[in-house]
Amino acid sequence: MEIHELIVEMKLLERRLTLYEEKYGVLSEDFYAALMAGELERYDAFDETRADFTRWKGIYETWLRRKEAYTQQIRQCELAEALRVQPAY
Repeated sequence: MEIHELIVEMKLLERRLTLYEEKYGVLSEDFYAALMAGELERYDAFDETRADFTRWKGIYETWLRRKEAYTQQIRQCELAEALRVQPAY
């Protein structure tokens, strides 16, 4: 994926993450850390939260992968070369 494609996809993912953050009242980073530490197991008994948490986790992990890809690519090029002069849309 090119840098600008990563940006577009990350922004789309962030919009989806925002819905969960607003619904549950915590940032995705904190949710993910608690989930991975096993601190949210008590919510496994509830179908809605279990389904939401599974989707939220997947979206966040995808965002993390895209962020890592972006970071690697941006470090390997000059920023001036990565800038898009013409709008993408």
